Formats: sequence, structure tokens, C-alpha cells
Amino acid sequence: MSRAATQESRPTQMGLTVLTVALLVALLLLPLAVVLTQALKDGLAGVIESLSQPDALAAIRLTLLVAAVSVPLNAVCGLAAAWCVSRFRFPGRSLLITLIELPFSVSPVISGLVWVLLFGANGWFGPLLSRYGLRIIFAVPGLILATMFVTFPFVVRTLIPLMEQQGHAEEEAAITLGAGFWQMFWRVTLPNIGWGLLYGVLLCNARAMGEFGAVAVVSGHIRGQTMTMPLQVEALFNDYDWVGAFCIAALLALLALVTLVFKAILEWRIDRRGGGLL
Repeated sequence: MSRAATQESRPTQMGLTVLTVALLVALLLLPLAVVLTQALKDGLAGVIESLSQPDALAAIRLTLLVAAVSVPLNAVCGLAAAWCVSRFRFPGRSLLITLIELPFSVSPVISGLVWVLLFGANGWFGPLLSRYGLRIIFAVPGLILATMFVTFPFVVRTLIPLMEQQGHAEEEAAITLGAGFWQMFWRVTLPNIGWGLLYGVLLCNARAMGEFGAVAVVSGHIRGQTMTMPLQVEALFNDYDWVGAFCIAALLALLALVTLVFKAILEWRIDRRGGGLL
């Protein structure tokens, strides 16, 4: 009797399980344990002291601000782009999909450099911005633009396959029954893509808080003003402030774990409701 492809022998299953667990421990849990151990090297008092430093607090506030602005904007833009790609067929559609995926293939450092060439003091639009007292590079707007660029594909690439799989029969039925566009969107489209949208937003938020390369180019490394948490970790590490660097790194790791927990809770609640968001 032939054996199904998924029915491996017991030793094979155990070997693959042990290998997976070993890789998980070596690549994820062990580095996380090292970060937490180094952060607590001077005890809880050392952690509080490191995180209460003015530069550390400024880095935390700036990271949360950049994420709070870039993630909702990417959610709206990603939803609009996914709607356009999945609901319409037009010349240049393949090119648009390629452009959407461009941040995945371009180094974040290069994307940051592009913003400098566009809006820097000697860039294409830099002199015009300076004339009106506007500053983008080495300021918060530059950090937001750089973060939006590298995190843009997460929402749209999550929604496109989902929306194409679901089709648009329900939306057409709603329009036929007299629903307006926004009524159709809130009552039909959004409930169907709610989980995919939230999943993309969570991924986008995690990348926004941990982004280093693009923001490093446009930030200017001005302490207390344009240093996000990843940049602050690098600065403290270069200053041989090991405890301070690992404390902020541990905070970033904890924020990532909170994101994972939030994702699991959302998935559980959505499964209980039988799919959808609303």
C-alpha cells in the first residue's frame, strides 16, 4: 500500500521537528535572550535610568510619531492601490505592480539617498523649499517619507491576492441593489478584507518602528531631534554605552512581541466570528 506524501516515518518527523526547534532557538530565541540579559545587566534600576535619558525619550517619541503617521498613510494608499490593481485591467498594470514591489528590491540606504537628492539643500527641490523655510531632510518629514517608502508594499501586497481571490461579485450585487460606493465599501468590501488589512498594517508598523537604513541617511543623526530608536541604539553602541544600547534594543524587541501578541488576538477573534473584520 502506497504511503501518502505527507505521512513521513516517525524518525523523520522527529528529526525535522528537532531541527526546526534548534533553528528557532539559535536564530530567534537566543539573540532575544542575549539582548534582554545585557539590558538587565545593571538591574531594573539601570534599565529605568537608561530609558529615562532625554535622548532616549526623544528617540522613543520620534519612533512612535513616525510610525503613527506613516502607517495610517500607507494603509490608505495601500488599500487604494490594491483596489486599483485587483478591480481594474488597464495598460501599465504590470508596471504599476512592479513599482509597488520596488521597495522590496531596492536597498533602504538607496531609497534614503533618493530623498536627499530630491529634497536636500543641493537637491532638485531643496533651494525652493529653503526659500519658503521648509525643511524635509534632517527633519521629521524626511523620516516619515523614508519610512513610508520602505513600508509601502506590506499593506498592498497583502491585500492584492486576497481581493483578487474574493472577486467583486458581492460588490456588484450591492451596487445593483442601490448601494452607493461608500456604503458598498463599508458594508461589503471592508468586512471581507478586514483581516488582510490588519495583517498588512501590523507588518507595516513593525517595519516602521525598526527601520534603520533609510532613516539613517535622511536623519542627519541629530541627537534628541532626528534619532529614532534604531539610530539611538547604534549611537549608544558606538559610545560604548552597552547597557543603554541594549535597553533600547530590548524595548524594540518587546514592541515587536506586543505586535505578535496583538496579531494572535486579532486572528483568534476573527476566527471566532467566521472571518471578516466587522
